[in-house]
Amino acid sequence: MNSGKLILEACVETLEDAVLAEQSGADRIELCGDLSLGGITPSNELTEACLSSLRIPIMAMVRPRGGNFIYDETELTQMKATIEYFKTVGVAGVVFGILDGKNEVDLEATRELVDLAKPLLVTFHKAIDDTPDPVASVTALAQIAGIQRVLTSGGRATALEGAAILRRMKVAVEGKIIVMAAGKVTKENLRQVHAVVRAEEYHGKRIVY
Repeated sequence: MNSGKLILEACVETLEDAVLAEQSGADRIELCGDLSLGGITPSNELTEACLSSLRIPIMAMVRPRGGNFIYDETELTQMKATIEYFKTVGVAGVVFGILDGKNEVDLEATRELVDLAKPLLVTFHKAIDDTPDPVASVTALAQIAGIQRVLTSGGRATALEGAAILRRMKVAVEGKIIVMAAGKVTKENLRQVHAVVRAEEYHGKRIVY
């Protein structure tokens, strides 16, 4: 179900799920490896197979490991190399999030990766939900040219629980960045979630099937 002009992004980790998501009406996929870890960088083989099979845009995860989102220089170098690879193969964009030692958005490192990723689209992912104040964090991210959207549940476990914060985040950025709601959003509860969140885009593993 695609309600009106809502954009639905399906989170997938296999070619089969990616094809099913497209067939079921997804507008875009977020391609990950190992969703049991919350999603990490997909393999080159999976990425290229999906690019060969899908017509809808692919946003590729750039995350070298599970766990927190505080990366050392070696990991940041790895992320840069991953972005360079994704730029060569034809994905629509990349998805990443970087925090500092205080769990605030690492603006310097984020800006560096955003600049490197151009002209690809960029989504700052749910790392923002680990920050002390997602509203302040998204406001800061909206000042970085080249970030199109942020993926968030408003710092809560689900989009429904974070609905009030998600609405505040949307107001705070004044259209400069898309607040894409996530967190247990499914085909079955999308109407219910949208009634209280009022986002323009939604993300989930079961968003279309």
